[in-house]
Amino acid sequence: MTAGSAEPATPGARGGRKAAPRGENRSGRPRATSRRTLERIALELFSEQGFEATTVEQIADRAGVSRRTFFRYFDTKADVLWSEFDAEVETLHELLAQAPADQPLTEAIRQAVLTANHYGVDDIAGLHTRMSVVAHVPALNAASTAHYDNWAGALAEFAARRLGLRPDDLIPQAIGFSALGVCRAAFDQWVARRDGDLISYLDIALSAWKTGFSGFEER
Repeated sequence: MTAGSAEPATPGARGGRKAAPRGENRSGRPRATSRRTLERIALELFSEQGFEATTVEQIADRAGVSRRTFFRYFDTKADVLWSEFDAEVETLHELLAQAPADQPLTEAIRQAVLTANHYGVDDIAGLHTRMSVVAHVPALNAASTAHYDNWAGALAEFAARRLGLRPDDLIPQAIGFSALGVCRAAFDQWVARRDGDLISYLDIALSAWKTGFSGFEER
């Protein structure tokens, strides 16, 4: 589901050794990389020296690849921050399209969200960096709304199909955004407590959402 100013750090190449040409290791063969590797390295640099001070060239250099390789995975530096989240939205579309017709709407949403999420304790540091960067860079913070809208929109489209309504009608929108709200609450609690996998928090929050929070009234 998913800045601050960090202490300045020395950019780019590490140590004092002579770097191999970009995209090659010392043997002259291209170094294997992946989207996840580039994302991890970019987040490290964002944490060390801030988002705006970090360049695509620095990310590529630390990964030992070319700028062209970076742009094969990401259109912009900012896309690194939302890559996993946007992939989750696509997964939600796919999972909800496959939901059995006789499965209750809210249960189908709960199951899809739990299946689409894969974050564990080891992911918290990187997610903290993401959240901090987005929160402290105004342009990124403003753009975050569109990503959250897309997440809620995936649920609204599914609800509209089930209910014979349009995705922008009130009830599908209410379903999408209310689910987004409880999932963001679960995410914040998980990051703050650092005591398990995100899925356990999502399960509790979505199970309560599915039942209209019955049993949680003040006593």
